Amino acid sequence: MQYVWQHRLWESQGLTTVDGKRIRVIDPGVLNTDAGPDFFNAKIEIDREMWVGNVEIHVRASDWFRHHHDSDPAYDSVILHVVDKDDAPVMRSNGEVIPQCEMHCSVHFNERYRQFIESSSQLMCGTEIASTPHITITEWVEALAFERLQGKADKAKELLKAFSGSWEDVCYVTLARNLGFGINNDAFERLARRTPLRLVAKHSDSLTQIEALLFGNAGLLDPNLHRGDSYYQSLCREYAFLANKFDLRPLEGTIWKMFRVRPQGFPHRRIAMLAQMLHGGFGLFTNIIEANGEPALRSLFDINLTGYWATHYSFDSPTATAQKALSRSSVDIILINTVAPLFYAYGESIDNYDTTLRAIQLLESLKPERNNIVQLFEKCGLKADSALVSQALIQLRRNYCEARKCIYCRIGHKLLSIAAMTK
Repeated sequence: MQYVWQHRLWESQGLTTVDGKRIRVIDPGVLNTDAGPDFFNAKIEIDREMWVGNVEIHVRASDWFRHHHDSDPAYDSVILHVVDKDDAPVMRSNGEVIPQCEMHCSVHFNERYRQFIESSSQLMCGTEIASTPHITITEWVEALAFERLQGKADKAKELLKAFSGSWEDVCYVTLARNLGFGINNDAFERLARRTPLRLVAKHSDSLTQIEALLFGNAGLLDPNLHRGDSYYQSLCREYAFLANKFDLRPLEGTIWKMFRVRPQGFPHRRIAMLAQMLHGGFGLFTNIIEANGEPALRSLFDINLTGYWATHYSFDSPTATAQKALSRSSVDIILINTVAPLFYAYGESIDNYDTTLRAIQLLESLKPERNNIVQLFEKCGLKADSALVSQALIQLRRNYCEARKCIYCRIGHKLLSIAAMTK
């Protein structure tokens, strides 16, 4: 009912009070998401007399008393009580009767809304997306892309506070998390937090010690395993020394997921890559900000693993050929989820529009992601031609479709509005 009131989707004959006075809604007010009346600062004409104040909405008028609004001065400012069923007059705490009206919406609206929230389909409105006005789709996709990018930038700024203004620490934790590529994101973030830059910096001149710190804190070292692997055993000895020196406590090794993960994507290789990026000192954020164009950004992640990891996917499992740490498509994911949000967050922090614009331009220049969500929308006629659009579709799916928030989706709203106006 709040949705119907907010978007003026009541039946076409208009509204009247229960005693027959004509109502003209000039402004339905601002939806209140906290305690108090449902809508603030509404402007309403009742029999050509202007009223300015708040609006309260209930299914039954008697809910006013069940919720004890009649004795709460916060509701004395209510100028109209909107109900589906008029089963009692309502009044303010001083006994004054409040104008009341019954608001009914189309039965088609109710049916459509129920179809949306109760559907077992992957995409409740999938068959109608293609027929939705192009301008509605375009504007909504753009808004979703910014919504998703802003959410990621906000997380980066939260990290900035936690790390006392160190953008390199923010970059390190953000990069580490995204090296999990979805399935191991949380594990990688926990590892980065467990192995902070200030600790790594003490040993930045030794790749072996950095690898020992990371693999050890990841819970992936046990001297009782891989006894014939000299590299593995050397890491175990090194970590035992460092753990005793710095009172380190490893994560549980069981947090790492490898089921249905291709060998190239095993966390061992991602950890080895992170160690290589930390070796010699970590200055990735500075390099990102100073990079000139997409090729320069890509080069920051064009890393060939050396030594043991040039021929291994995991411990004691050699492979015949050496491969890059990240494929081109994997670098795309890092650019989308790490670099673009850092540009946006940093640009907002220093109030530099050109830096925030770099985030948008980067996403527009990258190919769209290929995943189940993007493919689902493409089957329904909504195609992604850039990473900016694929990010929007992921935001739409995760935050609206899966949450059944169809009434907050502009596509859903358009379809519901059509249903509400159908007699």
